[in-house]
Amino acid sequence: MSIVAKARELAHRAHAGQVDKAGRPYIEHVARVAAAVADDSEAEAVAWLHDVLEDAPDYWAEVTRTVYQRQQAAIVALSRTPFKLTASAYYAGIRANPLALRVKLADIADNANEGRLALLDAATAARLRRKYAKAIAALTDDREVRRGG
Repeated sequence: MSIVAKARELAHRAHAGQVDKAGRPYIEHVARVAAAVADDSEAEAVAWLHDVLEDAPDYWAEVTRTVYQRQQAAIVALSRTPFKLTASAYYAGIRANPLALRVKLADIADNANEGRLALLDAATAARLRRKYAKAIAALTDDREVRRGG
């Protein structure tokens, strides 16, 4: 079984029963992020597992047995909640890891999709638009990259 297939199978188990803010199965989001980076198997495996550490931490030991250390490092960089990182530290860590950065940009693109935001109440959608705009700026601002975060 390929590393992508293993990651996909693990993601389906880890996110079983979870739903997004619109009440849709959460794995649909994960699958869209993985599809967005499917031209690179390493990024695709990370995309399948990008939210496991935050949303299903009991699966972390299995993640470490499924993917390589480079992919694990990207998944850790993508995981803010368990480490209680500030926004600045979180985005600096992602910028420092090209694999994590590619997956995070795909993640934000999916989360910021207007079709998805339209399913939410207006206040939540507006709050998320602001959040995702700030995230994109933090991840792509050349001045921040030159300063090293």
